[in-house]
Amino acid sequence: MPTPTPYGQNSAALFFHQAPPAPFRESVRLAEQNLYSRASDLVGDRNPREHEFMVQLRSFDSGRSGASLGVAVLIALCSALLGRSLKGGLAIVGGLNLGGSVELVHNPIEVMELAMEKGAGIVLLPVSCRRSLVDLSDDVATRVQSMFYLDAADALRKALNES
Repeated sequence: MPTPTPYGQNSAALFFHQAPPAPFRESVRLAEQNLYSRASDLVGDRNPREHEFMVQLRSFDSGRSGASLGVAVLIALCSALLGRSLKGGLAIVGGLNLGGSVELVHNPIEVMELAMEKGAGIVLLPVSCRRSLVDLSDDVATRVQSMFYLDAADALRKALNES
């Protein structure tokens, strides 16, 4: 069994097999810091610093960098910490910054089309994408449901089906 390689000091996230791409490491680092700083809003009385997480990245298309996955990683960490599964067929879009703000998604129509191709039924997007989706094709709009969130806590509630 390969030895886990921590990517930073005092980090609870470990990577196996090969070094992850730098943008993915950054997404995990930002998600982890957001989880620590906003733990009471996200996971209640659970202490994320008392847990160790194993993170695995699988690329299902040509985008292999893992950039702008902060919200998805944060929701995955919270889901693991809470011991609750997310909705099936869910794709989560959005990057995080260190302050917890959700980054702008520059191509939401392409994201929705790719999600449909990959079999997603619901795409969780930042609310800032709402106006950009007016040009979404009828085919994609009828096959994939778009669900919008304001912040990471709202995204977590919707991903856990608590909205």
